[in-house]
Amino acid sequence: MELPGVQLRTLRELTRSRTMTAAAAALGYTPGAVSQHIAALERATGTELVRRAGRRVELTDAGQTLAVHAERILGAQAEAVAALERARGEVSGRLRLGVFGTAAAVLLPPALRRLAARHPGVRVESREVDVDLAYTEVAAGRVDLALGLDYPDAPLDRDGALELVRLRSERFSLAVPEERSGAFGTPLPLGGAADCDWILPAPGSYYGRAVRTACRRAGFEPRVAHEVTDTATSLAMVGAGLGVAPLTELMLRLRSEGIVSLPLREVVERHIVVAVGAAARDRPSVAALIDALRAGAAP
Repeated sequence: MELPGVQLRTLRELTRSRTMTAAAAALGYTPGAVSQHIAALERATGTELVRRAGRRVELTDAGQTLAVHAERILGAQAEAVAALERARGEVSGRLRLGVFGTAAAVLLPPALRRLAARHPGVRVESREVDVDLAYTEVAAGRVDLALGLDYPDAPLDRDGALELVRLRSERFSLAVPEERSGAFGTPLPLGGAADCDWILPAPGSYYGRAVRTACRRAGFEPRVAHEVTDTATSLAMVGAGLGVAPLTELMLRLRSEGIVSLPLREVVERHIVVAVGAAARDRPSVAALIDALRAGAAP
């Protein structure tokens, strides 16, 4: 009996998502592909693994049993790869790294230079992913590890299959147009910007939700004039006098023209993290890449 990893990952995700559509979205497949993976597993095992319950699906007893073993099999595969790397006695291998815009522009170049100098046998292939999907990309097996952002006011979802390794914590300030900076005191209470136009990501994003939560705690709802996801674009809009936006030191490296960074009185933070499979942490190549990323993220 052959149980391919891609099909086992599909079953594992289906146990979490409970619908073909949600599992497909999480894995980056079509619902039809998810259905085909499950059908292939049922043919291979000769038993029914899932049954429909309205719009959702439920695992049969056999499906639940296989899902438990799928977790173990996928974990064992990762442990085997780690053991082989250690047995070679050298730090080498191919890694797929998920990155988002700011990380790709600011963190990745110095980290990869450092890694290449210390461990030339490690080959890193980067892939841009939605920052809110870093955890999902690793869980789905599309990348080995991924850079992400975790906010105390809107934490990433977690489960036991993956770890979040913190690289750096950053405190937010407020980016205001240089021409208007004299109108604000410092340190600025967040409520001092209640009458400003804000430039923020959508409220459904972790970042957008975190900032809105901090503003509500300060007693106001931010007046979002421009809903923008890209950091460089939002800072360019601040520089053009179109509003204010949250800002960290790393974000400021993307653009500083026409902007003044005002420290906030309240503590509003984000953590730069790496999502990685628990078993993959034992791979020497993974540990070397995380060390290089941590060095690249250092103040």
